[in-house]
Amino acid sequence: MTDDTPVSIRPMTAADWPTVEAIYREGIATGNATFEAEPPTWEAFDDGKLPEYRFVAVDGDEVLGWVAVSPTSARPVYRGVVEHSVYVAAAARGRGVGHLLLDALIASTEAAGIWTIQSGIFPENTASRALHARHGFRELGTRERIGLMTFGPWAGQWRDNVLVERRSPHAGS
Repeated sequence: MTDDTPVSIRPMTAADWPTVEAIYREGIATGNATFEAEPPTWEAFDDGKLPEYRFVAVDGDEVLGWVAVSPTSARPVYRGVVEHSVYVAAAARGRGVGHLLLDALIASTEAAGIWTIQSGIFPENTASRALHARHGFRELGTRERIGLMTFGPWAGQWRDNVLVERRSPHAGS
């Protein structure tokens, strides 16, 4: 991987899972990416994420990051609302990978009529908060003590989460 190599975006496949899982583990290790102590299995990930909105950023054959969404509810009234996760490998940060992944996600959800993309971000994850702000996400507020960390040096600590959303200017209007 070199800093001048163009990064491209493509749909995520099951064959990408080992690297996607490793990037997920990197995020977990920071303590500022998720409440999860371990990545899910591929089967659980595949069952929980909508396949048409799963992308990886690649440099040649190397996966640098990923983005995926889950439905927020099975109720038809919320069919246009999804929750997303975006992760970038530590070695690929600063190359615009997160921007490319969010661009692809937003384009795909807009085309499908999704009207809201949301997520929860730890307040300390300033890079993620800035990335999302640059892509039109607004911070709705802080959910105080919303989750209890169960692993690492954070085990037993209650954590806040900043709820962000991006409302489509086209879908759902």
